Amino acid sequence: MNFRIFKRKLASAFTLCAFGGLTFGASSALAEGSLMRVSEPNLKPYTIVDGTSIPDSLSGKAGNAVNGKKLLVHRKKGNCLTCHSAPIPEEEFHGDVAPPLEGVGDRMSAGEIRLRLVNPKVINPDTPMMAYYRTHGLNQVSKSFVGKPMLNEQEIEDIVTYLITLK
Repeated sequence: MNFRIFKRKLASAFTLCAFGGLTFGASSALAEGSLMRVSEPNLKPYTIVDGTSIPDSLSGKAGNAVNGKKLLVHRKKGNCLTCHSAPIPEEEFHGDVAPPLEGVGDRMSAGEIRLRLVNPKVINPDTPMMAYYRTHGLNQVSKSFVGKPMLNEQEIEDIVTYLITLK
């Protein structure tokens, strides 16, 4: 087994063990082609495939790239430029502590990007990146967001659609 497959399987196993309180269901997380069904209060359930991707749209609708770009730079929504740089020269103050978003559409599929927005801890438990579509098991949540995700299903899809254009 190569290291990349092992790492994905380990991430899947970690997810099953670490997120007590969430409901996971499907075949064994360590099997090739594993599926994890995730369900949280107040959120639409979704399926993680092989611990690396959420291939299906959360909203069931296509995203809007123009709105996705607005959400990505919005300081009270995505706020992605705090940590990432992006090919958006009209915006000042790009971050440099996270991978650049330029070319992300070449490096990742829409499903891989979607998982990183929904819950990046599935991929890397030690990442400082926040989960934008979670309500359970979070720390230091503003009172206005208790029980609510930072981004709704359509906002996630809009950002994914914008990011996939960055090739």
